[in-house]
Formats: sequence, structure tokens, C-alpha cells
Amino acid sequence: MTKVVVTGGAGFIGSHVVDRLLEVEFEIVVLDNFSTGRPENLEHQKGNELLSLHQVDIADYDKIEPLFSGADWVIHLAALADIVPSIQHPFPYHHSNVDGTICVLEAARKHDIKRFIYAGSSSCYGIPDKYPTSETAEIRPQYPYALAKNIAEQYVMHWGQVYELPVISLRMFNVYGTRSRTSGTYGAVFGVFLAQKLAGKPYTVVGDGNQTRDFTYVTDVADAFIKSAQSDLTQEIINIGSGGTYSINRLVELLGGDVIHVPKRPGEPDCTFADMHKARELLQWQPKVSFEEGVELILENIEYWKEAPVWDKSSIDVATKDWFKYLGE
Repeated sequence: MTKVVVTGGAGFIGSHVVDRLLEVEFEIVVLDNFSTGRPENLEHQKGNELLSLHQVDIADYDKIEPLFSGADWVIHLAALADIVPSIQHPFPYHHSNVDGTICVLEAARKHDIKRFIYAGSSSCYGIPDKYPTSETAEIRPQYPYALAKNIAEQYVMHWGQVYELPVISLRMFNVYGTRSRTSGTYGAVFGVFLAQKLAGKPYTVVGDGNQTRDFTYVTDVADAFIKSAQSDLTQEIINIGSGGTYSINRLVELLGGDVIHVPKRPGEPDCTFADMHKARELLQWQPKVSFEEGVELILENIEYWKEAPVWDKSSIDVATKDWFKYLGE
């Protein structure tokens, strides 16, 4: 039986990866400190003898290392996310995303892991020169979260080079779907909009809403992780996107409701759009869920966001003050 360690397995993407792995009856060891993940995301798997859940900080090497014993694969998703908190408090982001990744790499190396899949981030491209954006685009992180994720990716690839750990990094583009975070941090557009919809409040659209994002549905992303682990690839960095790019105005149209506008933010691209050639050719992977289908699936499960904070223009102004202070011209 294949044994898989999934860091961040109680989180948004991680819980979907765990579901996919349990469908094929793999033994799963989840490591999560619940800083952003939620035990409720795995509640439906309660009682499954193939799943063990450990509340632990991945940066605590002595505690996590024994949990890798006998594992075949590591899927490393644990990380702190969001832009504003990384600007305000960069140290925890380095601790979790960089130091934590080194600890996971070393535990994987000690136990001769056969496959190591890292959750990279397209935020490393910053504001690129070309769309769709390929994996060879210049790295231009605009804020500490993006920097920490890219530094960690460099460690992953370096451990592959020096120690011959079979590694792949998947640079994900704008993942959305059920179980996305509902924390108090101002962050991803879906969480903000869904809470506003439930509360009957207008959507706070940044700028004119014509900016586009490569919204990629979470179950497609989970499948990409499984495909990567099943492949013979190593030392590869691969974009994972939807194959398209969709405006915020189109999202509002699908969700339905009124709109107010908040100022455009520095350091954010007008477009994110993944060049998908490597994913298609090397992984034989492509997304299945259309943007419209994904939004419909979210609306069917909108009650998940009933406890999420409801943002308005005033609270967003306060939350993003440091964003404009440090990244503005």
C-alpha cells in the first residue's frame, strides 16, 4: 500500500488532495497546525482507518521527522498565505514557508521518499511581461509571501539537485472552490465575495473589475498533484492553471448582486494566465471544470462561508493600509 504524507492536509487544497488519495485507498498521514486549515475539512473522512491526522508545526523537525517513516510520497502544501499579513509580519512567513519546507525536505530525504511534490505559487511571476506566462518567465515577487514561496521552491529544486530527491514544483494559479479559507484575513476574492453575498452586501470590486485571473478549480488542482506523484518526472517546475483567464466582472455576473469599487492595489497584475504546455505535454493533465461550473459548485455549498468576515470599503481600507504604504509609489 502506498503511504503518503500530506502537509497542510486539513487545508483548502490539501483536504481535496487527501480525498483523492483515499479514493484509491492509499494510507495518508496529514500534518497540519490548523493555522489556516480546519479539522472540519476532513470531518467526512472521520473513522477512515487509512487516515491519520497530526496537529504539528512543520518547522518542528524533531516532531515531524518520525511521521515520515515508511512513506512513499510527500505532497507539501502547508504554508501561510495572503499578501497583507506577509507585509505586516514577514517573519512568520519565512518560518512557515521556508524553514518549514527545509524541515519537510530533510525528513523526506532521511526516509528515502520516492516522490516529493511541492505546492509552488504563480505569485512568483509578479507582474509578467507576457501572457500566457511560461515557467521560464522572470521571477519578480512583489511581497514577502511570494518571495518566501519562491525561496522555498528553490530549496526544493536544490534538494533535488544535490541529494537526488525526486522533486516537482507545481506553480498554481488562483485556485478556488469549496473549503477555501474563511479566516479573518482579507485575502482571496472568492472568500470576500461569498461572505458579502450571504450577508446581502455589495461586492467590493478592486479597480474597474476588468482585471482577469486564471481561476483554477480545486479538484482539478488536486488531480494535478496526484498525476505528478504518479509520473516519473523529476526536477520539473510546472504551471497549473485553468486554460483561460476570467474577469472579476464576469465573476460578479455569475454570482449576481450589487457592486461598489475600491482602489486598485499596487503590485497586482492586471492579468494572470498560465502557459499550460508543460502540464499538458509532460503530465498529460488538463483541467476539467469550467469557470461557470466551478462557480455553480461553490454557490451550491455557499453556507460554508457563513462564518467568514464580511468586508466593506471601510474595513478593506484599514486592512490594506500597509499594502499601499509599502508597495505604493
